[in-house]
Amino acid sequence: MTEKEIFDNVEKKIASLKKADKLDLSSDQDLSLAVMNLVSIEEHFFFTAKKTGKDGYFNLLEQTREIRKTLLKKLIKQSEGEVWCISKHLLAASMRLMEVGTKLFSADNKMEAKEMFEKSYQLYSLFWAINLGVIDTSGIQSIDDQAISRNDKEKNGFFGKFGSLVRRAIDCCLE
Repeated sequence: MTEKEIFDNVEKKIASLKKADKLDLSSDQDLSLAVMNLVSIEEHFFFTAKKTGKDGYFNLLEQTREIRKTLLKKLIKQSEGEVWCISKHLLAASMRLMEVGTKLFSADNKMEAKEMFEKSYQLYSLFWAINLGVIDTSGIQSIDDQAISRNDKEKNGFFGKFGSLVRRAIDCCLE
């Protein structure tokens, strides 16, 4: 099966799930963004506790962590290996790169900001590819850095392919 056929099949699968009301990616996207922010809140409680010496912030961190864990369970349908932690860190890294990009953009460093935004989106796309079951790891082998399989003709990389898929599959404006 070619990469185009794989992506076409995934796109059809997502479309059929949307039609059957079995998949609400706009709500899941909102939930993933909430999880990103909860991870950031945990980090802020940690640093505030350390900077102020007030251990009470650790209690707030723990309460926030419990909420984040509950919500993350709604997004992660499989827990093979370390998918849970990988997913959490993909969202956290995506959020941080987005924030760095925003600061760079505000400082009129538009080119570097765009690079950070692209990396953020790549990580976010990888989160969705893993958690929608799009990635088949059973046949992983060493190949060209920009190819996703031996048969990849376009070679614009995993992130390019899945970023395009996420753009087409997730429309947060659908109600």
